[in-house]
Amino acid sequence: MQKLFYLLRDGRNPDGDALRRTLCGQAAARMRESGAREITIFASDSDVAAGKPMLQVDPPICGMVSFWLEDAADRGPSEAALSDCVERIDGYLVVESRPVVHAMPTGRRTPGMKQISCITKRPDISREEFIRIWHGDHRRVAIETQSTFGYVRNEIFRPLTPDAPMQWDAFVEESFPIEALTSPLAFYDATTEAAYQANFERMMESCARFLDHGPIEVVFVSEYHLG
Repeated sequence: MQKLFYLLRDGRNPDGDALRRTLCGQAAARMRESGAREITIFASDSDVAAGKPMLQVDPPICGMVSFWLEDAADRGPSEAALSDCVERIDGYLVVESRPVVHAMPTGRRTPGMKQISCITKRPDISREEFIRIWHGDHRRVAIETQSTFGYVRNEIFRPLTPDAPMQWDAFVEESFPIEALTSPLAFYDATTEAAYQANFERMMESCARFLDHGPIEVVFVSEYHLG
């Protein structure tokens, strides 16, 4: 089985709720018929509208979809289903790891909210050092300084669609309580301003060790695991 991860991009300001319904309904049904399994829809819908994403690519990211196939070469029908929903899709074959496993109720919205970041390694460090810091030191820092209850790494192995942007090295999924969408204290698992500041600074120092923040994209989404 191989995991595929797609960025959905649209500059026409699509209705996030309508897009979610289409993805969870018609698109997912078509994908499942062609062999897609463990389909997960990440929708920038009204439930996360209060978040402040960091969007740089044009057209902007308006959602994401991941799923598994026995062979990524058979992705054509799934890509067609997704392409019918938005202006552009960018697909990637990824390697998944789950440092923090969270419960995903099948067919319903996962509680809380999810932050998905497109991340890039610093150009002045090796791939080996990037992985060592990210999978080692930073894992502990991220868990200890944030209210994260789910953490999924999707390391990019290769692009699947023509002209898919390759300025990123991975897509990181982090699940948070819904309060973290608008409260920095809730996001950084703090009850006081001092605790928030301490956690924030520790997290930023850790990120600076291995990440290039120039190409970063940060999207807030609702998660729907369809199985």
